[in-house]
Amino acid sequence: MYRHLMVPLDDSALSAETVNQAVQFARALGARVTFFHAKADYGGSSLGALERVISPAAFNDNLAGEARAILAKAEVVARAAGVPYDSAVMTSDRPHEAILSVAEARGCDLIFIASHGRRGIKGLVLGSQTQQVLQHTTIPVLVSAVESNLAPAEQAAPLAVIRDEHRSLAAVIHGLEFLVGQAREQGTAPSFPLLHAMLYYIKQFPETLHHPKEDRYLFRLLRARTSEVDATLDELERQHVEGHRLVEELERGIVAYEADPANGLPGFAATMERFATSQMDHMALELRVVIPAARKHLTEADWKEIGAAFAGNSDPRFSVDNDEEFRALFARIMNLVPASMIGNAGGR
Repeated sequence: MYRHLMVPLDDSALSAETVNQAVQFARALGARVTFFHAKADYGGSSLGALERVISPAAFNDNLAGEARAILAKAEVVARAAGVPYDSAVMTSDRPHEAILSVAEARGCDLIFIASHGRRGIKGLVLGSQTQQVLQHTTIPVLVSAVESNLAPAEQAAPLAVIRDEHRSLAAVIHGLEFLVGQAREQGTAPSFPLLHAMLYYIKQFPETLHHPKEDRYLFRLLRARTSEVDATLDELERQHVEGHRLVEELERGIVAYEADPANGLPGFAATMERFATSQMDHMALELRVVIPAARKHLTEADWKEIGAAFAGNSDPRFSVDNDEEFRALFARIMNLVPASMIGNAGGR
C-alpha cells in the first residue's frame, strides 16, 4: 500500500481542495505527504531583469513569490488531521519535470494530483501539467477529480475563501508558535520586526476583514434561515469580541518582550498560547458546526451575497485592494519565517 504521497500544488481554488482530498486519503492509508510547489523562474524573466534594476525591493518580494505561503496553508490541513508532512519547492518553468524529480528524490510512491478538468475524471479532461506528468512518470499517479466533489457552484467560491482565510490565520499562528519554540530551544530572542508583521496581519486581517464579514453576512443569514445553531453563533460572536481583547494582550506582550528580551519570553509565550488556543478552537467550531449548517440551510441567493462580500465586491470596507494587500503581506511573512518551519512535522 502507498506510504508516501507527493501532492503538487499551485495557488488555485482547485488545488486548495486537492489538499483536503490528499490529506484525508493519506490519513486513511496511514501515509505521509510531501506538498510540492514549482516556482516560476522570476529572476530569469524579462520583467524580473528590469525590476531587479529599477526596484530591488519589489524584485526580492516577487523572486521569493508565494511558494512558502501556499505550502504553509497546506500544512495547516495536514497538522489538523494528524498526518505527517513535509514540503518542497523547486524553481522551474517546467512544473511536470520538477514534480517527477522531487517525487523520485523524496522517495514518494504515489503522486496525488488534481485533474484540473471541468468534468473531472468522468470526462478525463486534464490540465497540461497533469497530462505531462502522466506521460513521463514511472511513479503511480492518482488523478483526483476534485471538481466533481466540490460544493455546488454558488457555495464553492465563498467556502473556498473562508477555508483559505482560516488556513492563512492558522499558518501565522503556527509561525508564532514556532518562533516561541525556537526561542526556548536556542535561548535567543526571535526577530521582533517579524513578530510585529505577524501582529499587524492578525490585527488588520481577521479582526478588520474576516470576522466582520462573518458577523454581517454568514452569521446573519444563517440566523434568518434557522435557529438550530443560534447558541453556537452566540458563542462565536462572543469569541469575536473576546478576540479583540486577546489581540490587544498579544500586542502588549510583544512590546514587553522586546523591551526586555532576556526575561520577557515566558510572559509572551503564555500570552501567545492563550491567543493561539482561542483562535484555533474558534475556527474548529465554525468548521464543525456553522459551515455544515450553512450548506444545509442557506439559499442560492444567500450564498451569492456571502460570496460577493468575501470577494470584496459588495461593501467598500472590504475592498479587493485590501484583500490583495493582505495576500501579499501573508506571503512576505511566510518568506521571513525561518526556513525550518516549513515541512516541520516528521515528514522526512
